[in-house]
Amino acid sequence: MRQHAPAKHSPRLQLLVGLGVLLLALGLGLGAYSIPAQAGYAGVGPNFLPWVVTLALVLCGLRLVYKAGRGGFQHMDEHSGDHPDWVGFVWLSAGLLLNAALITSIGFILSCALCFVLAARGMRLAQGEPVPWRVSLSVDVLVGLLIAAPVYWAFTKFLGINLPGLTQTGWL
Repeated sequence: MRQHAPAKHSPRLQLLVGLGVLLLALGLGLGAYSIPAQAGYAGVGPNFLPWVVTLALVLCGLRLVYKAGRGGFQHMDEHSGDHPDWVGFVWLSAGLLLNAALITSIGFILSCALCFVLAARGMRLAQGEPVPWRVSLSVDVLVGLLIAAPVYWAFTKFLGINLPGLTQTGWL
């Protein structure tokens, strides 16, 4: 069986990626332009976040095009040739799909915390970390809740956006 030499990093392909990111930013910007700009409770409208993401994509795309024009990413490590870690991919996918499926029945906070737990488990498996499941589970649940709860509170109380909750009190 013939062995293939590792591929060199092509500035031309990197330029295409940068242009693709700019095209994606253009599409998102056109979508954001079509969203009404009436300010909400906190002085920002529903088109605020799409414009922030559009700006971030434009900056990333311009940086990629600039770097490709100056010879590309010359200090990148060569691809090792390893195949994707499918077990980690399944854990990450399960987290996203369960989040989407359960968000209306168990609420934003719990479904996002579950998504975080499953995604962290998938990342650990993909990295080959030998962390015991019981130890990482308790830490991941805590971190997931500490991330999801303030996000839920900020969106529902500060921005006035209704997210599905577990109770009618608005705190869980």
